[in-house]
Amino acid sequence: MSHELTSLRPLRDVIRDHNLRAEKRLGQHFLLDTNLLSRIVSLAGDLTGRTVLEIGPGPGGLTRALLASGAGHVVAIERDPRCIEALQELVMAFEGRLTLIEADAMEVDLAMIRPEQRLTIVANLPYNVGTALLLRWLDQLVHIECMTLMFQREVADRLIAQPRSKDYGRLSVLVQWLCTTERLLHLPAKAFVPPPKVASSIIGLTPRDEPLESADKRLLERILAAAFGQRRKMLRTSLKSLIRDPRPLLAAAGIDETARAEELDVESFCHLARQAEADGNLEIDPSTV
Repeated sequence: MSHELTSLRPLRDVIRDHNLRAEKRLGQHFLLDTNLLSRIVSLAGDLTGRTVLEIGPGPGGLTRALLASGAGHVVAIERDPRCIEALQELVMAFEGRLTLIEADAMEVDLAMIRPEQRLTIVANLPYNVGTALLLRWLDQLVHIECMTLMFQREVADRLIAQPRSKDYGRLSVLVQWLCTTERLLHLPAKAFVPPPKVASSIIGLTPRDEPLESADKRLLERILAAAFGQRRKMLRTSLKSLIRDPRPLLAAAGIDETARAEELDVESFCHLARQAEADGNLEIDPSTV
């Protein structure tokens, strides 16, 4: 263990002294087990020399583990002023290796953090914004090397879900279209302070060099919204919010009009999007845009 870490006060003392009660409105649940934190960091691979982005560091448990791993530089985005104050001890102990950004992560452009270097994101994402953050990052993958992210189990299940399963949906298709996904670790609720009402999972995501299949992203998103918006209905019905008569489009794409959204794999949705773009006659319902 580095000298900087051994000189730091225990996390529980930091939490007590700065009155860091977890705020439900911020989706805060603190992870304090140092062995578990080290294991999570190890799942992200060799961080030596990398720029690591952390979201919602809270009292700094995961931040300490990232700094101890040999990460070249850690950038932590935190919106809670109490935590910003508590993290100053780490900033001073690891001079030059930790940068704090007081901001809402949903408003931060990744390109502005380290324009010359792709980021490795390792984060215990707040439950209330985890999905929204990931969807935002899908539009900024050129700035991301890889991601090791903690989600509540329900969201994690959707990220890795396969066709014909109850968890397979819009999020599954979009994420798997652009990234490879892998469940790395389960975490019980009791691992957190305070314990949430749900379990969590660590998911590894690596941006693909190229999307799994070519498709226009906006058009693909519209098709997914229509198809999974009425997932129990056949595609010839669910896609009517997108096109008045979907049957010719489905036939041209080689997709059975009686199939349901959950039966199509990522490639099939991409094929459908390409066919829709080629036809060029979609009558978009404004509510799906």
